[in-house]
Amino acid sequence: MQPVERAEYEGIDYGWVMQTTFVVTILVGAPVVAVLSAFVTLDSWGARAAFAVRVGAPIWFVTAVAVAVYARRTDAGDGGVEKSGDDSGGSESADAGDDYDDAGETDDDPEAVKSEDADEIGPRDA
Repeated sequence: MQPVERAEYEGIDYGWVMQTTFVVTILVGAPVVAVLSAFVTLDSWGARAAFAVRVGAPIWFVTAVAVAVYARRTDAGDGGVEKSGDDSGGSESADAGDDYDDAGETDDDPEAVKSEDADEIGPRDA
């Protein structure tokens, strides 16, 4: 299995901000648009779509600004990764995503074959 790539962020994680904005806007915005549409006569699908955009756009904008401010203040979206400036008492652990051993070779075995007795992939020597 290939390791998951990790990225180190300086400042705000804008990917997290966009994803959170999307989810919160759908969870909050859809009910607000539905409730407000009960008080307006919408005769056609075009009128309904225009109403949803007119009401949804400000909700999206306010949500995006609020999530970005929250991320800036709390370092949200960092994936629980400690900052390099933190006094964590030493260097990174060996499991921190480093795929190279001391000799410079990768831990992934390109000669790995499927085991006949199990559904796991292992080295040929095993």
